[in-house]
Amino acid sequence: MKYKIVTFLFLMILVSIKAQEKLKSPAYLKAGDTIAILAPAGILKPSRKAVVLQAKQLAESWGLYVVLGKNMFHQNNHFAGTDNERAADFQEALDNKNIKAIWAARGGYGSVRILDKLDFTKFTQNPKWIIGYSDITAFHNHIHNLGIETLHAMMATSLEEKPSAIIETISTFKKALFGENLSYKIPLSKYNRTQNLDTIQGQIIGGNLAILTSMLGSKSQLNTDDKILFIEEIGEYKYAIDRMLQSLKRANYFTNVKAVVVGNMSLIKKNSTKWGSSIEQLILDAIPADIPVIFNFPAGHEADNRALIFGRKTKLIISKEHSTLSFD
Repeated sequence: MKYKIVTFLFLMILVSIKAQEKLKSPAYLKAGDTIAILAPAGILKPSRKAVVLQAKQLAESWGLYVVLGKNMFHQNNHFAGTDNERAADFQEALDNKNIKAIWAARGGYGSVRILDKLDFTKFTQNPKWIIGYSDITAFHNHIHNLGIETLHAMMATSLEEKPSAIIETISTFKKALFGENLSYKIPLSKYNRTQNLDTIQGQIIGGNLAILTSMLGSKSQLNTDDKILFIEEIGEYKYAIDRMLQSLKRANYFTNVKAVVVGNMSLIKKNSTKWGSSIEQLILDAIPADIPVIFNFPAGHEADNRALIFGRKTKLIISKEHSTLSFD
């Protein structure tokens, strides 16, 4: 019995040490590099082909070459092709050394269906940027556990937004891809819970709340110890958001986390029975009182969707006027 306890504690120490290891950073892009635009999840209807080609032109204006997934415009009910077709496109891009980044055309739902069909062996040997948000959180979580950074940023269909509304979205995406400095000033929220801390440092991880919750109990579940957790969500009832936060809480996501940064909570649905508090207060009530929580970070399902390098060590500086988030 004593041997089993010692072994268990040793394994937990190893997990904790691994969680704090510096992740591999894929090479920053430069003019002449090739990227792939793929659709790993939801269907791309014919009417959206134009915006994908617009995204291709944007990347080409930065000096990049762009290839499109062979199957990305296929249709299989809800999905952009069958699971095998979407996995085939993703696998080809993962294995091709000449492709330096994989940019999701859109999210929706479906990434989790191909995760376990993929072989990441060559990818871990030659990492490349995996880019997207929302449903792409499944890839962010899984690849974080492989020890590699990913990029939470705009997708091709983000270009459907009003051009004046996505200036920073595009700018920060480009900066992250090409290795320029990323630093953000976060507008003050009266709901911020700071615990009088001036500076918090740690790897930033996370993504879409529903997808984070769906990863629980799998090899893609995150270890949040000593990290900064980012969350965002769209189109949910308040009770559903509370349920997801309670699930993360019971899975120890908030036990040793350093701070929680809240992005957009968009298009919250109205229930016939009122919840009784704001979405901000709901979040504060679900997260233990000793955990700092910062609201108003401009990322998620809004036009202004700033890039975040998941797995990268960040510095969160809190003041009375605003907070800043910068990357090492």
